[in-house]
Amino acid sequence: MPLRLRAPLYLLLFLLLTACGKQQTLQGIFQKSTPHEAYARQLRQTGLDQTALGRDWLAAADQALRDSLLVTLPFEETGYFAAERAAAASFRYQVRAGETVRISLTLGKGTDARVFLDAFELDPERRAPRPLASADTTALSFSYVAADDRQHLLRVQPELLRTGRFTLRIQRAPSLSFPVHGKNDVAVGSFWGMDRDGGARRHEGIDIFAKRGTPAVAAANGYITRVNETPLGGRVVWLMDTEQGQHLYYAHLDKQLVQPGQQVRIGDTLGLVGNTGNARSTPPHLHFGVYRSGRGAVDPFPFVRRPDTAPTAPRTAPERLGQWVRVQDKHTELKCSPGAKAAAVAGAGRHTPLLVLGSQHTWYRVQHPNGQLGYVPARAVVPAAAPLQRLALTAATPLYTLPQTGASSFELLPARSLVAVLGEFGTYRLVRSAAGQLGWLAPAVGS
Repeated sequence: MPLRLRAPLYLLLFLLLTACGKQQTLQGIFQKSTPHEAYARQLRQTGLDQTALGRDWLAAADQALRDSLLVTLPFEETGYFAAERAAAASFRYQVRAGETVRISLTLGKGTDARVFLDAFELDPERRAPRPLASADTTALSFSYVAADDRQHLLRVQPELLRTGRFTLRIQRAPSLSFPVHGKNDVAVGSFWGMDRDGGARRHEGIDIFAKRGTPAVAAANGYITRVNETPLGGRVVWLMDTEQGQHLYYAHLDKQLVQPGQQVRIGDTLGLVGNTGNARSTPPHLHFGVYRSGRGAVDPFPFVRRPDTAPTAPRTAPERLGQWVRVQDKHTELKCSPGAKAAAVAGAGRHTPLLVLGSQHTWYRVQHPNGQLGYVPARAVVPAAAPLQRLALTAATPLYTLPQTGASSFELLPARSLVAVLGEFGTYRLVRSAAGQLGWLAPAVGS
């Protein structure tokens, strides 16, 4: 919607949000905070949180932590933000313990904006999301290692008074190097949790099959804590991963080639693949385990799985970003995730206008006139630029920011003005004036 800012307010916003005085600089040194938190604090310190736009920005940040859309990794979306709207996008995704999550943001050509990226862990036992990692566009990418099997949430929010496009990518990668030379996760033949000894116990690791004598290598930097032989594991080596504070277990080795206390680097040979211990009746393989303090054994597969392939790039029309489209079928549904089987979050009848905020493969991320966010198939909508009809206003008529009772008006159109009707929502109509202004007409207006 059009935004009318008086010149003094706009100048105040520009000066205060693009400059940082000595007081704020010292606070940044002595008070650890994320870029997003520092920016929010700056809004409050300068009193901009008392302006409508400042309040909307802070409210959008909080709302994004409560209302997010579910996406599947790897994920890529091209998004849009507008100066007149204080908004934030948020995406929920599932991760496994041991996966490295890589997040990158690329600004579109000609976009000059600071964008805040904040990743959170969602824990059912906690009321508030737990912060994991943050950045802004002074660093266009960052990564972190997932500690648990959980849903994570990424919030993307630009600073105030900026318009532009961005492309967001979220991908997974292993946090450890693969522990058998020349192999990858295709060589895993026995997985975590499988029955052992007729169901008396569960497999607490993965088995990586390779020829006898293939080097078993350090999957992390660290030092050797134990080199011995046991009835189950045969010849084993324990490696302390000093970067992540966990123990890596190598079993059924044909030979051990390291000593306790020895420092090793990723790729150093620790031993040779064999079938010692209780693996004598099986082909040679490495039993690989990950043990974490206070938790014991955890599934090693996410730690060593291959990186995600490149996410599917959007195939929808990029020129729709920031534009209105309208539903062309009798009814369509906004989905919580870009997939036909995803749960619906809202319905939209024919001619309902939807604001396009993102483009993901063959789906648009849109905002319903009621404020609900969701995904719709690109084929379900058409551009709203071509009007449904044209109206001549019979009296001076206000344009409203929202299609609801109590919404504020921002322009008064004179009588006999011509407007183009771009969409309909209930008894309200989205119109474009002769001057190009977009807004909502209240019921029973025009002829």
